[in-house]
Amino acid sequence: MSQMLKREVPRAAQATVLLGVGTGAPGAGSHTGHRCARPWLLRVWIFDMDLDFSPVSGGWDALARGTLVTVEITVCALLLGCALGLLVGIGRLQPQRRWLYGACTAYVTVVRGTPLLVQLFILFFGLPHFGLLLPAFLCGVLGLGVYSGAYVSEIVRGAIQSINQGQTLAAQSLGMTAPTAMRHIILPQAVVRMIPPLGNEFIALIKNSALVSLLTIHDVMHEGQKIISTSYRSLEVYLAIAAVYFALTGTVMLVLRHFERRLSQGGLVR
Repeated sequence: MSQMLKREVPRAAQATVLLGVGTGAPGAGSHTGHRCARPWLLRVWIFDMDLDFSPVSGGWDALARGTLVTVEITVCALLLGCALGLLVGIGRLQPQRRWLYGACTAYVTVVRGTPLLVQLFILFFGLPHFGLLLPAFLCGVLGLGVYSGAYVSEIVRGAIQSINQGQTLAAQSLGMTAPTAMRHIILPQAVVRMIPPLGNEFIALIKNSALVSLLTIHDVMHEGQKIISTSYRSLEVYLAIAAVYFALTGTVMLVLRHFERRLSQGGLVR
C-alpha cells in the first residue's frame, strides 16, 4: 500500500504548522479544574505537481482556430445584441404605446430572468421539435445576441434618459419631429455615454461564449476539450484556455481604456 501511495503522490512535501495556545497540566492555571487547551496540528500537504504542456503545444493550431471561431461568434453576437438593444431600449421609452412597451418589457424580463445555457439549449434542441433545424453556429450567435440585447437595451435606455430633456424640447421647438430629434440630437450624445458599459458587456460576452461549445461549435473551449479527451491533461489545457480568454478580454480592456482616454481629452466623457 505504501508503494502505491508513493507512485500516486510523487515527491510529496509535508509542512506542519503549529497553531494553538500553550500546553499545561490538567487543571493548571485554572481554579475550576478544567483542562487547558491542548495544541493542535494543521498538516498541510504541498504536492509537487508534474505539469506537461506538450499536448497544448502540439494542439496549438486547433486552439488558434477555436480562438478565431470564438472571436467570430462574439463579434456577430455583439452586433446583433446592439441592434436589438437599440430597438428595445427606444421601445421601452415609449410607455404610451402599450403594445410596444409591453413587448419590449416582456422580452427584457424573460431573457434576463432565465439562464443563458437554457436559452442556447432551447434554440439548439428545442426548435427541431417544431421542424426548425438551425446550424449550431447560428444558434450560438442568436442565443448570445438575444441574451446580450436584453442588457444592451437597459444601457441604451439609461443613456438616453441621462440626456437633458430640455434638448428634446429645444429640437422640437425648431420644428424637428421626435424621431428626427432622437436621431440627430439625442442619440449622438447618448452613444458616447454608452461606450463604457457596452465595453463591459463585450467583455462579458467573450466569457459567456464558452457555453457555445456545448452546441458542438468548434470554439476554443471545444477544441481544448478535444485535446483533453486524447491527452488526459485537463489542468494544463484549461490553463491554456484561461490564458486565451484572458488575452482576449485584456485586449478589449486596453482598447476601451485608450478610447475612453481619447474621449476624455476631447471633453466628451468625464
